[in-house]
Amino acid sequence: MAQPRVPWQVKFVALVLIWGSSFLLMKVGLESLDPVQISALRILTGALVVGGLLVAGGGRLPTGARTWGHLVVCGFFLATLPFTLFALSETRIASALAGIGNAATPIATVLATIAILPGARVTGRRLVAVGVGFVGVVTIMQPWTTTQGPDLVGFSMALAGGASYGLGWTYNRRFLAGADLGGLAMPTATLLTGLGLMVPVTLVWAATTPQGLSAITAYAPATDVPGWLPLVCVLALGVVGTGFAYVLQFDVVRGAGPVVGSTITYLIPVVSVLLGVLVLGERLGTWQVVGFAVVLAAAWVVNRSPRSPEVRAVSEREQAARSA
Repeated sequence: MAQPRVPWQVKFVALVLIWGSSFLLMKVGLESLDPVQISALRILTGALVVGGLLVAGGGRLPTGARTWGHLVVCGFFLATLPFTLFALSETRIASALAGIGNAATPIATVLATIAILPGARVTGRRLVAVGVGFVGVVTIMQPWTTTQGPDLVGFSMALAGGASYGLGWTYNRRFLAGADLGGLAMPTATLLTGLGLMVPVTLVWAATTPQGLSAITAYAPATDVPGWLPLVCVLALGVVGTGFAYVLQFDVVRGAGPVVGSTITYLIPVVSVLLGVLVLGERLGTWQVVGFAVVLAAAWVVNRSPRSPEVRAVSEREQAARSA
């Protein structure tokens, strides 16, 4: 078999950098655009890219009303809800903190597995990691102080966004693992359903603004960056961070396996924190840094592959089905 021109390790690093930088791109985009506009434009451009690649490769969308019903749920939890929540959260908290919220994904996945995957085996180690992760989240939120902690509403939105991914992927594993969707059919269908759900959300949001429907295309003058930069950042977020990133994700899983591919989840917050601090000049308090380390360690334990070869084989098959 011919080796790929670009090693999967390069694609892995690229994917971590792309998804880790999405929080910085949203923060800059908010200079001129509303969170709902950012979410809608991100899903639209991502769907166009992945859909175009699907058509160019001769692929087809899945069929069946039942399958599409499940895809609507996946589109909500994997696109519409998290994209909107993360953008909303960054109107109240730093991009670095919003990125830390993404570390809730593997922890939420364990809880969702218990809830909607009857018979699924969840080890005691992972349950302990979930508890430790919760302690880390509480440490970041600092409920014992009202002046030094982050905005609780904003950070809760970021956590809910990360948890949404965990719930969405578990739902996908439960109801769509056996569907023959192959190639880019699944990500294309997921983004299309997410886009369909985003239409009424955008219309309702616009109707509640003083501008009415014209708010959909409104573009406020930026004050801290060049006027064109917010739009370029959001387009990059959609085209690269949502469109081409799907292609890279599939290549990494195919080249290295789903266990290695899953480690991307807890590297993303590291990149988002570094970019927030180094590029945007954001600062994290001592308790936030400590809590971040705790959450990161818990996420690593949750994603850590089982030692038993038999258990590892089962885990890899399950993750492959979830990523298909």
